[in-house]
Amino acid sequence: MSTPLIGVSKSILKIKELINHVANTCLNVLITGETGVGKEVVAQSLYAESNRSTKNFVKINCAALPETLLESELYGYEKGAFTGAHRKRPGKFQTADKGVLFLDEIGDMPLALQSKMLHVLQSGEFSPLGSDYEFKTDVWVIAATNHDLEESIYNKTFREDLFYRLNIIKIDIPPLRKRKEDIAPLIEYYFRLYKSEYPDNHGSKPDSDTLAKLCNYPWPGNVRQLQNCIKKQMVLKSWEKIFDELPREHQENIPHIHTDSQHNGTQPFVNHDFANDRSGIISEFVDLSTSSDKLFEDISLKKIKKLASDRVEKEVISFVLEKVGWNRSRAAKILKISYKTLLYKMNEFKVHPPVK
Repeated sequence: MSTPLIGVSKSILKIKELINHVANTCLNVLITGETGVGKEVVAQSLYAESNRSTKNFVKINCAALPETLLESELYGYEKGAFTGAHRKRPGKFQTADKGVLFLDEIGDMPLALQSKMLHVLQSGEFSPLGSDYEFKTDVWVIAATNHDLEESIYNKTFREDLFYRLNIIKIDIPPLRKRKEDIAPLIEYYFRLYKSEYPDNHGSKPDSDTLAKLCNYPWPGNVRQLQNCIKKQMVLKSWEKIFDELPREHQENIPHIHTDSQHNGTQPFVNHDFANDRSGIISEFVDLSTSSDKLFEDISLKKIKKLASDRVEKEVISFVLEKVGWNRSRAAKILKISYKTLLYKMNEFKVHPPVK
């Protein structure tokens, strides 16, 4: 029996609605999110709601196997195809025919195998290792990753054409720290589940103060970490011991850009004393040593506004990138711009990571 998708937050309700819309379309789905958020739970929910639920749900972890073994697991092999292949063995694509193939951690698939995967997704045909015969397969492919695949494409570790083939429907699962209203129903569910699984161990559900503490913790391991804490609490029967053992170094390290209240918190605020340093500000954009006639020709409010805006943008982008260790995808989310826009502005402003 698969784990249901538990949650009352807007993001989870939207995901449930999207699952209902796409479950019978068999369009390829890409599920993204941090480790432990429940990507396989969403994949299982898609499968359960689809007209393929009576067929196989086959999972393969692309990060857990070396390249040669992953290829044979996916496509199967003929007897004698390689040393140790003593008998014919079907691959996951054959086993999942008419059902669902869940490609977990697709972002870790070796680049050499990605082209073959693209071919199968485009044609529905594949050849087992050591075979000249092409099999036809009908599988619904659901992939999941905790990587930012757009950044992987930029770093040339993931094929762009494969990304677009997988990313027909995208389901992004927010981390637990961003949907804290889901913590209480998750605790309720896991207490009921483990009470039946471990009848000799009965922990206590959290009171209101304990629940507040649980909601304030950032849960770096997301739902999986919370799930393990519930198991532990049912054995130890002490929430204080649980809190003592929670890793406290995993606090969010997102830099906050201070904003001016006059801008309603929407624009970066540069704290500068313009009144006392007017000439200094102007001299950054205009040569004040020139004659008056030439000076007034150079002063263009529109031009200076653009230069000043670019300077502020460059400083803020550089600051955020430095604080997140030059993780471009994370910086783009903090700045509330697209990944491609960030790359464009980095190139425009010549913002580059330090040479090591």
